Amino acid sequence: MGNYFEKGTVGIVSVSESFLSRSLISKLTGMGIQTVFTHADVKEIGAQAENMELLILFMSEELENIPNTLVYLNDLVEDKSIGLILIGDQAQYDIVTKTIQETSILEWFQRPLDMERLLKKVTSCMEEAGEDNRKKTVLIVDDDITYMRTVFEWLKRDYHVGMAANGVQAISYLAKKKVDLILLDYEMPIANGPQVLSMLKNDTETGRIPVMFLTGHSDKASVMSVMGLSPADYLLKTIDKETLLKKLATFFAK
Repeated sequence: MGNYFEKGTVGIVSVSESFLSRSLISKLTGMGIQTVFTHADVKEIGAQAENMELLILFMSEELENIPNTLVYLNDLVEDKSIGLILIGDQAQYDIVTKTIQETSILEWFQRPLDMERLLKKVTSCMEEAGEDNRKKTVLIVDDDITYMRTVFEWLKRDYHVGMAANGVQAISYLAKKKVDLILLDYEMPIANGPQVLSMLKNDTETGRIPVMFLTGHSDKASVMSVMGLSPADYLLKTIDKETLLKKLATFFAK
């Protein structure tokens, strides 16, 4: 097994142990991936959280009765940039996502569980976690969750990628983590892209972070309205994967 598996742990979280959770732990351990099981208890999870690179949550209706655990998990994956995979049905997913932001979820596996696909996903996540220190970090800020996750999928192989659904989440993310580039949606509710960029420029901690706008507007007025804020680039949302990757590679090469 690659050395990257030695650098972090996969945490399996569930209200109670089951045949499926024990089977998953056995398979991951057999693949050389350090794995630990914890019950859905804040103290128990916290005792194992320090070395976690990935969390797999077996969802259940009982989680609705322990909201403090979901709040803790939401804060944990955000603060420590831990990947999160969910396993369960639609009703359970709806319970969990009342507290845990969908932008924090790497993937959701419904039952019956495709174990082979899950194992491939975990392996991929752990490989990427081992490469993080060699990757640039890109933060995507966009209220269109579907589009944001699409860009996330495009970039995740080459970059460490964070996501925020609005300006407030972006600023909160940046208060905890350093990034090398921000891809910022031009149009968002409450605070739009230019307003968020202006706030970032006025803060000594974030003012030097380069920002590229993602927008559906190519008209001259829209472009000129933000040029005074000196964005690194102005990209149309119609941009395809290969073009975006080339743009970022060229930008970082400079």
